[in-house]
Amino acid sequence: MEQADDTSAASAFTADEIEAGRRLFAGEWNFLTAAPTIATLPPMRSIEIAFAGRSNVGKSSLVNALTGRKALARTSVTPGRTQELIFFGLGPELTLVDMPGYGFAKAPKDKVDAWTATVHAYLRGRANLARVFVLIDSRHGLKPIDREVLDGLDKAAVSYAVVLTKADQLRADELVERVAETQAGLARRPAAFPIVFPTSSREGFGIGDLRAAVIRLMAERGIR
Repeated sequence: MEQADDTSAASAFTADEIEAGRRLFAGEWNFLTAAPTIATLPPMRSIEIAFAGRSNVGKSSLVNALTGRKALARTSVTPGRTQELIFFGLGPELTLVDMPGYGFAKAPKDKVDAWTATVHAYLRGRANLARVFVLIDSRHGLKPIDREVLDGLDKAAVSYAVVLTKADQLRADELVERVAETQAGLARRPAAFPIVFPTSSREGFGIGDLRAAVIRLMAERGIR
């Protein structure tokens, strides 16, 4: 697929924002903790950016691509492998949270119900949660289970943006159509960020814009 560079005219971000994002995410990232329950959540420190999505949509791969680290977040071919909230920190400025996937998991129902309740409680009550990036497989688009998650975020007034993963597996015209279709599906959602982010963790496509979005969000929060 022919892909546009992140600094092309199609980008919603400036070259300065993209460069600032590159420098920020090139910093030293560290695993902080894994929280299976609300009681084990770490103290709130910096702003947090969380990553949600169906199992096997590519959350861990995206975290690794953003940070330029091949194995910061553990990836797995087994859907539902991540069963805790995984926290990664960049100094005092920023924390990324890899959330358990929804929709499928090779685990007993009581365990799935328990970590689902933990995720919902985290989303409703984490005061320093600045945005949730909801990952959608670009090959399939928004599914009913994704819309249920977006409904919950809208109801909780949690700011979120949709990230289309695996964009390298679509033709350019298919990707344009998928982005437009997704934007239309978000048009009347009160908590949705107006930009849809097509990405490919494997090819690096769209990663610069996603970093720039974090830079802009931090600037809006007065964090430099």
